[in-house]
Amino acid sequence: MAIKVLEINTVCQGGSVGRITVDICRTLERNGDDCLIAYGRRGAPGDVPAFRFGSDLSMGLHVLSTFLKGEHGFASRRQTKRLIEKIEEYDPDVIQIHNIHGFVLQVELLFDYLKKAGKPVVWMLHDCWPYTGHCAFYDYNGCSCWKDGCMSCHEYRRTYPYALFRNNTARNFARKRAAFTGVPNLTIVTPSAWLADQVSDSFLRDYPVKVIPNGIDRSVFQPRESELRRQLGLERKFVVLGVANVWERRKGLVYFQKLAEILPDDFRIVLIGLDKKQQRGLPANMIGLGKTENAAELAAYYTMADVFVNATLEDNFPTTNLEALACGTSVITFDTGGSPESLDESCGRVVPKGDLTALREAILAEKEAPHGKEACLRRAELYGKNERFQEYVTLYHELADRLPVRR
Repeated sequence: MAIKVLEINTVCQGGSVGRITVDICRTLERNGDDCLIAYGRRGAPGDVPAFRFGSDLSMGLHVLSTFLKGEHGFASRRQTKRLIEKIEEYDPDVIQIHNIHGFVLQVELLFDYLKKAGKPVVWMLHDCWPYTGHCAFYDYNGCSCWKDGCMSCHEYRRTYPYALFRNNTARNFARKRAAFTGVPNLTIVTPSAWLADQVSDSFLRDYPVKVIPNGIDRSVFQPRESELRRQLGLERKFVVLGVANVWERRKGLVYFQKLAEILPDDFRIVLIGLDKKQQRGLPANMIGLGKTENAAELAAYYTMADVFVNATLEDNFPTTNLEALACGTSVITFDTGGSPESLDESCGRVVPKGDLTALREAILAEKEAPHGKEACLRRAELYGKNERFQEYVTLYHELADRLPVRR
């Protein structure tokens, strides 16, 4: 029997979570089910059913609430009421939550409704924000304050969502714990076993947790021949590629800058996603490029590279690793978060977090004894988006089947 699923996310297009939200919706539609995406900001693809509950004004006021009062996730009451009205009108069988931070929702109001509605809820955690008082990631800072109430946060000014004037982290933690616990029929999904383990130590530990890895579109991310080497003057060079949506501290830009100083002369580093300021003043053996929204162009860069290096200091389950493998390019990553989980010895190398010497040696070893393209492609077959997102559809039906009354 067909079911109705409502997905909630900060955005409906742009960024990896927006793409995942849309891909799950399209998978549901191919399965014969109905889906509606409720989102807070930006736009939506024209071919997906979507409802925007937020506004630019409400987002701006939420930003001010975060910056001035240190209260992220506790503004946008009117927009949250609009969302709840839409949920009641649509009357879904299952509610799928993705990111609910991002200056768009009053989380206490939403979860009070979910506790009363009694509908099955699936919450996909794309980061750690749901169970901390502030941060979306913390391990790269060596922080464990989230285990005992975030009583001594030192990052509230330095990391997203940037509470510039007031440290309300401990109070936020208590409010989130009260709001997010006690939902009668909630299942948590994480893309990595690492994040599932973190959840087991958090105040969300009483909910069932299922691991479903991220997937990618292998019809787009596949080996693509191009003239990039010639255009960039990289003939007869060993190309080290790095890709990030935003090169923040956590993404490890500093390690590429240090690698540029210690790699041999026949190596070149290409970084995609740098802003204008980061692109200025790069050494001669580094090429800095801006962010691209063209997935086929990005696939050509992955294919052109000799190795993809992910120097992230913490990540959930980065799709960049999957994209590189799907283009036949091996991956080197730090042993941190869920980043190593997509690799095995046939297609990649994992080095201790933050160990620059080990990272350099792994890159040199890749030149001397490269992993084969076919092994990378075989590994990527495990992460096709159709197979991965079908697991969500199966989960939705299992949860809907438990309801006492079906449509």
